[in-house]
Amino acid sequence: MGHTAELNGGTARARPLILIVEDQHDLRALYVQHLSISGFDVIEAVNGADAVTFTTAQFPDVVLMDLSLPVIDGWEATRRLKSDSRTAHIPVVALTAHDGAGELQRATTAGCDWFVPKPCPPDALITEVRRILAL
Repeated sequence: MGHTAELNGGTARARPLILIVEDQHDLRALYVQHLSISGFDVIEAVNGADAVTFTTAQFPDVVLMDLSLPVIDGWEATRRLKSDSRTAHIPVVALTAHDGAGELQRATTAGCDWFVPKPCPPDALITEVRRILAL
């Protein structure tokens, strides 16, 4: 693809790194598979606490955040990422089965950069990731 993402510390990587935060195994596996074959490196988290830990350790290019998560929900995990100067610049895309204008407003208020309703077809999710990364 030719896109080079910068890691913390200036080390370049050849493929954009995506963190998918989803507690439903089958859906997470589907998204991971499609992202991987579409040219992205993918790391996975199953709860909001791991999402915060993995983001501050690996600095993905985009976080795809389910909002209904165990341990720490996606709302709180997003607030923590956006309030940390090390991770505030990383785009967070809210993934939620809840719909409506209220959810978009709530996701934006929490710090999400965009909102994608679930179930989201994998191709549409990949299109959204590419749009965010300007690929």
